[in-house]
Amino acid sequence: MGYDSKIAGKIKAQITRFANRLTEGLTKPERRFIREVIYGIQASKDVKLSNIARSLGEAIPLIKTEWRLSRNAAKSDFTDLLNARLISLGKNRIGDDTVLALDPGDIDKPYAKKMECLALVRDGSKKETKSPGYWTMEVVGADVEGEDMIPLYGELYSQEAKGFKSENAQIIKAIDAIAAHVGQRGIWTIDRGGDRERLLQAFFQRQLRFVIRMRGDRHVRWRDKTLAMEDVAERCSCPHIRTIEIEKNGERQTKKLMMGSETVYLPWYDKPLTLVVMKGYGESPMILLTNLDISTRGLDWVLEIYLTRWKCEESYRFIKQGYNLEDVRVLTYTSLRNLLVMVQAVFYFVSVELGRKLKLNILLKKVYEKAKRFFEIPNFRQYAIADGIYRLLFGQTSGLQEKPQKPTNQLLFPFILME
Repeated sequence: MGYDSKIAGKIKAQITRFANRLTEGLTKPERRFIREVIYGIQASKDVKLSNIARSLGEAIPLIKTEWRLSRNAAKSDFTDLLNARLISLGKNRIGDDTVLALDPGDIDKPYAKKMECLALVRDGSKKETKSPGYWTMEVVGADVEGEDMIPLYGELYSQEAKGFKSENAQIIKAIDAIAAHVGQRGIWTIDRGGDRERLLQAFFQRQLRFVIRMRGDRHVRWRDKTLAMEDVAERCSCPHIRTIEIEKNGERQTKKLMMGSETVYLPWYDKPLTLVVMKGYGESPMILLTNLDISTRGLDWVLEIYLTRWKCEESYRFIKQGYNLEDVRVLTYTSLRNLLVMVQAVFYFVSVELGRKLKLNILLKKVYEKAKRFFEIPNFRQYAIADGIYRLLFGQTSGLQEKPQKPTNQLLFPFILME
């Protein structure tokens, strides 16, 4: 057996152990299905069932394997169960100041016609135009210092689906699912859409800390006036100057930020909040609302939290690009939801599981070595890990199936088996 085959065997064993932890208590066919899909997504770097089926290397016609996967994907919705298991696995990694970055995203399917519960989503590449597709909800944990990511929650949903209430309800569902395991630990950050009154009320009711980017036309009470936040931002003194580097569209840019803060009150909430103003990033000031106590740690802390939230955005791109998520081709809504949460499970495996123990760290280094033969390790290391695993597993004829032992002519006596 070659070196790569041995490493591939170890990767398969770790995927199997991880899948078994996720699926404890399910039926044998359900556990097998989830295990095979989690393996297949990594072995093919794809979510298309045809490629997942091909990676399994079963000794039956490929179409038969694909039919079985399709049938099982549409049978039961595992979204809530797998999210709860992922949160349970990752909860001990969430500290008091871990950034919990929540991102409402979308999967664009402009040419789809027959996929179930297609809705209109905003196509980010075409700005405000509407396109058929599905909405997603992702939550990733990350510390301000360090590069580790803890994927906690992933859900696909549609406003055309039965039982859908609102985007606010979906966001609060994700918050409650995580808070049920981690309590009040962590600092929640939301970029777009997080400044709605209902969501802010949810944070206050649950006594959760947050840093939320605000729209400039939201009103607050400032000193003895009620003003739009953009007006408060314009009047805010910003004496603190910081230089940051950001990467946008593959280009590194340097920005000089001028920061300041004001104590404000929401019209419907009596406790003081802090409005953090950052000038210099764009044409208009960036406005962040927080209930953090910044008296001892200063404005730099809020800036670092928000920059960590930007770092988490790369994880959302990785989920889409690393496994061709927008090329998903199943037709049923249940199948779509299952594939999204299983991609999230794969993301957890490459981000957390491989570095969980010393032996797995050694295995991770070998995965890196495989990736390095073809390109330099990018800043977001999950791309390299996914590529290394793919190159190790691609073309493996046995899939997850163990090779049968060769028959032996040696006579075995019962007392030998009793040792």
